[in-house]
Amino acid sequence: MKTGFIFALLVVLLFIGFSQFSLASETQQEPKPPQIPGPSPEPEPIRLPEPEPVPEPFPGETESEKVQRLTEENNKLQQKNSDLQTKISSLNVEKSVLQDEILKLENEIQRLKDLTMEQVRVIMDLANKLKNTFFEIISFPTINF
Repeated sequence: MKTGFIFALLVVLLFIGFSQFSLASETQQEPKPPQIPGPSPEPEPIRLPEPEPVPEPFPGETESEKVQRLTEENNKLQQKNSDLQTKISSLNVEKSVLQDEILKLENEIQRLKDLTMEQVRVIMDLANKLKNTFFEIISFPTINF
């Protein structure tokens, strides 16, 4: 039993020593650079679906019915166009009237600014005259006998 125990202890010590040597030799190796991945394949382009043919808007119409319907639609559109042109011309007239009013208001504002500036000048002149008079009264008292 002693021999078996000593033999087992010797085997364990040799195993530990060998494993330390093998682990140490593995850690001293230089790491290999990572591999460069190969190019990925390009994805296939998405294809547009084939357009379906446009169905006839009014199936079963004869040529004369189509012409009549299109003529009516054309007349309606012409009427709408003339109504819009009338509205545009009336809006242009209103625009010119409003521009005239704006010009008049701007002239009136300028006139009021000028009037206000003149009033400020007159008030400043009166304030200066009052100041001069006040200082004359204080500095030159009149002697009444």
